[in-house]
Amino acid sequence: MNGIHDLGGMHGLGPINPPASEPVFREPWEGRAFAMFAGTFVFCGYTVDEFRHEIEKMDPAHYLEAPYYAHWLEAFKACLIKYGHITSDELDARIKLIASGGQ
Repeated sequence: MNGIHDLGGMHGLGPINPPASEPVFREPWEGRAFAMFAGTFVFCGYTVDEFRHEIEKMDPAHYLEAPYYAHWLEAFKACLIKYGHITSDELDARIKLIASGGQ
């Protein structure tokens, strides 16, 4: 399959050689998103295939514009909602609270 999310596997795009000085996580939230995987994977009960499929369902333009770990956040959101651990309204309210400086 050669979907938008498979760019790294397409032929002719050359090797990926990040510089040794490149940080593992460019922003602190990326490290937290990485850490969320194990916790939500065990807690929520989704599979790695489901997680990847949620990333593959992202709008191609959003996929290309978003940082790597934002793809993970989209998958977390979809899986947690799908399995009934959180609703869209609860998530939206929490995002609004955090954006306003609340905890």
